[in-house]
Amino acid sequence: MAEWLGVSERRVRQLRDEGVLAEARPGFYDLRAAVARYITYLRKGSNDLNDERAALTKAKREAAEMENRLRRGELLEVEEIEAGLQTAFLNIRSRFLALPAKLSGSLAAKGGNQAAIFDELKQAVQETLEELKDYRALLQAEGDTDEAENENY
Repeated sequence: MAEWLGVSERRVRQLRDEGVLAEARPGFYDLRAAVARYITYLRKGSNDLNDERAALTKAKREAAEMENRLRRGELLEVEEIEAGLQTAFLNIRSRFLALPAKLSGSLAAKGGNQAAIFDELKQAVQETLEELKDYRALLQAEGDTDEAENENY
């Protein structure tokens, strides 16, 4: 069998153990069946290699397409998004934390008029939310926020 397949006797035993070749009885093989199974085995192996090459080519193409989309600005790195969101949330936080200092004097002047205090608080919150509508201004660094406000007004 080894001579017909062009392999060593040891390789024939390995192929038998792998289930590629089947013995008709111990030490004997059906020549036609064994050669056919061996050829099928070899073809399957070359198909696997072709499949691997195709998968690698596809992965390289997808990586190149992604890189091109990144350069065109169609995609963002996760780190950029995280940094932008962090800046936006810090800007939102600082705007709302500034409300008490901004409103304390005018609210004290209301003399306990609950309806007037409510209206002024509601108006201040709405103004702050309106300022925060522009996501571009939110994504600017904390120090750049004043410049964005000046450009918008």
